[in-house]
Amino acid sequence: MISSVLHALLTAAIVQAQTAAQSGTVRIIQTNAAGDNVHLIDPATNQVVDEITGIPIPHGVTSHPDGSALYFSNEVDRTLDVVPTRTLKVTKQIPLSGRPNNVAITPDGRKVYVAIRAEPGAVDVIDVQAERRAKSIPTAGGVHNVYLTPDGKYVVAGMIAARTLTVIDAASDQPVWSMEFDGGVRPMAFERNADGSTRRIFVQISDYHGFYVVDFEKRTVVARIQMPDLPLTRVDNDGLQGSPGHGLAVSPDGKTLWSTSKPNNHVYAYSLSDLQLLGGVPVGSHPDWLTMTPDGRYLYSANAGSNDVSAIDTQAMKEVARIRVGQVPKRNHTAVLPQ
Repeated sequence: MISSVLHALLTAAIVQAQTAAQSGTVRIIQTNAAGDNVHLIDPATNQVVDEITGIPIPHGVTSHPDGSALYFSNEVDRTLDVVPTRTLKVTKQIPLSGRPNNVAITPDGRKVYVAIRAEPGAVDVIDVQAERRAKSIPTAGGVHNVYLTPDGKYVVAGMIAARTLTVIDAASDQPVWSMEFDGGVRPMAFERNADGSTRRIFVQISDYHGFYVVDFEKRTVVARIQMPDLPLTRVDNDGLQGSPGHGLAVSPDGKTLWSTSKPNNHVYAYSLSDLQLLGGVPVGSHPDWLTMTPDGRYLYSANAGSNDVSAIDTQAMKEVARIRVGQVPKRNHTAVLPQ
């Protein structure tokens, strides 16, 4: 009975967020990993329309489901910085247990999970209403990226040095299973079943130019998909940081998986049903993260090597704008703000 009630509440929260996405103001939130500022891009015009300052080395970013606030992990101050979208000013810095990386929020907006990269590693749990760290979940090593599964039931933490992926129950905040890889665990993306539960996780692994496919129920790697090779004269191997693929996104309609390729300076699209390559789009230098508009029409690639963002028309499969931002843009996020 309790699980049925929790499922109903989660479903209501997800529906509410989807409704907001259809009626609010969409913004692409672009962090700059070598600066202290964040740029907000209007996808209707592909222009920078706002800027948030005073967050040194902003790493991860997420937004409250109702669009009222943005949350940034601050690597210098080792805090989670809270920025109400009404003012775009930092109003609170929540102390963390160590140097943070990426962040994720529950569909009901009650908890933010912060990846703690500093050893021995953890996932910090932030009580959003109380604006404090409620708990730290120990992990096998420093955590690089943390995600919520599409149904909001699980937190998935990926570790580079420990080469481990750990799945945490979001209701109890207790780890439920882990699996090890032959390389560091980098960005991930998720495919849903028809009932909303998680079917597969797509995982980028250190020094692999492609992604692994993990069956969520079987808890095993079922495929490895390598991205295309370009002629050596067109390959850029500078500054890969051990991650030739660093950015994944599943389209809102669940039909397409997009992946970045740093050496090729491309993003590639795959059919989600059979993981066949649909095509590639040249972008700026060293694409490092991806986000999509809620309707799936546009994809935004943060190009860390050229200090810009590529706006890609996903139907035409072409870049339609190149937007200048700050120094070394990496993590980006699509937020739907109140009108």
